[in-house]
Amino acid sequence: MSNKFLGTWKLVSSEHFDEYMKALGVGLATRKLGNLTKPTVIISKKGDYLTIRTESTFKSTEISFKLGQEFEETTADNRKTKTLVTLEKGSLNQVQKWDGKETMIKRKLVDGKMIMECMMNGIICTRIYEKV
Repeated sequence: MSNKFLGTWKLVSSEHFDEYMKALGVGLATRKLGNLTKPTVIISKKGDYLTIRTESTFKSTEISFKLGQEFEETTADNRKTKTLVTLEKGSLNQVQKWDGKETMIKRKLVDGKMIMECMMNGIICTRIYEKV
């Protein structure tokens, strides 16, 4: 795994996040709060485990996992998912499955920035983070 992902990242831009949250089934009040937040993402590694901590004034979440091993995740919008994170072609791919639905979150590094693409039902949300 590329250590370039490790560190603290701050959200600098976001496109189509509201549409993505709608596709996930997130309610209006939560979407309004979600659209206002500029989260910080902290990616760290200890042994074989990666930890992705997302911190915002609205809500903070943390997942720890081994690449390629499915685990249970409770998302920021309280979905209970079976999640699998893999590393493919330099991209950290996170697939969440719940209630017969599926979404993919792809994180890749481009020009020193972390580009996060969230995909569901043909909707692509792009969130760009810069290293702090």
